[in-house]
Amino acid sequence: MLDFMDYVQNAFAISTGWNPDNSYAALTITANNLLDFYLPRGLGLRVAALSSPNFATSYTLGSAGVVDGSLSFLYSSLGLRVVGKSSDVNLRQLVRGYRHLQQLKAPPESIEPLSDMEGSEGRVWKKDTLLYGRLHLPASTLEALYLRRLTPTRLLRINCVSDATLPNSGTVLALLQNDYGKYSTEYLYSTDSSLLGFRALYNFGYDPRYPVEQQNISYRTPRHPWDHQNGRLSAGAEVYFSPVNKSGGMSTGLRFTTLPIHSGFPYTMTLTLNPLMGNLSSSYAIKAGPNLALCSRFDFNVYSYESDVVLGLELWRQRSTPTDVLWAKALIRPDWPPVRPNEGDTTAVLKARMSDKGKVGALWECRVKDLLVSVGASLDLKKRERVLGSIGLEVSYST
Repeated sequence: MLDFMDYVQNAFAISTGWNPDNSYAALTITANNLLDFYLPRGLGLRVAALSSPNFATSYTLGSAGVVDGSLSFLYSSLGLRVVGKSSDVNLRQLVRGYRHLQQLKAPPESIEPLSDMEGSEGRVWKKDTLLYGRLHLPASTLEALYLRRLTPTRLLRINCVSDATLPNSGTVLALLQNDYGKYSTEYLYSTDSSLLGFRALYNFGYDPRYPVEQQNISYRTPRHPWDHQNGRLSAGAEVYFSPVNKSGGMSTGLRFTTLPIHSGFPYTMTLTLNPLMGNLSSSYAIKAGPNLALCSRFDFNVYSYESDVVLGLELWRQRSTPTDVLWAKALIRPDWPPVRPNEGDTTAVLKARMSDKGKVGALWECRVKDLLVSVGASLDLKKRERVLGSIGLEVSYST
């Protein structure tokens, strides 16, 4: 389940008009959400609070072999109007699941008029900032995050970690992201080995920067599922190099995903390739129903001929309402209007994955009164002497 602080950070991105999906780093996010979900270990307790629209706190306590915990604080210069109570928040907003990508939009134009002292006719971009800090105990590891909206198309992100066990007792990662709608670029630098990197993603078809010129294209009737209004084809790549280690790497990838105008089942296909390591990965995810998503991923190495297949599903539990009855009748009688259930009435979700090597993972997340509960377990079917790998329970409460 999404951590409360991550939930608030997502609200900051939405409020400032930033699209986290238009990035090469998010190319395979749908498959990752359905197949690489986090399984809790041991016992965990999370307590969080959004004390004001600009300030949030979070406290965690865990017991996975040893007792540990953390203290977190978050500040946003932009007032965030989000649902903070765990009893009221939409469960689908806290669970990383199938991602429905929307049509591309032009960069936001959230500009504020200058004060009278600066000139009443000028206008300036409001550079909102988010600060986040987390202290892990008893290890005394400190994490920090700095987010700054520099322009309507640019975001600066700086991550810092202070830990005595790391080289130089810490590391800093700076990431400058540019999102122009049609394409996006990212420049990164890490103090760990002085790593330099560059990422880029290009979306074929509709260009949101010129909506007037493409008005006829935007509203015409799609004729083929590969039409750019039914779906979107994206291509991207990344390269990175460390002058200290004199080593580098690269990868490239493709993604096709359906858009809301698509009349059939939503689906997403991805293909990524790391030519230096010889790794090839392909995935296919489909939203088979309003409460069911399926995913498969095939990994292959052209040098060692090793392969891996993973299958996964996401099944939501819906509160029984009269709308559900209409939806069920619509499946039986095509003349009935297909009214979809209210997504806010979901009460629980089951996630499961299984690989061809016999490794199984299962996660059940639900709401119990005012608490959010996550129960997970991992199995290894090929180890007969110890099939059960781990089991965990996490309880979250926010106000």
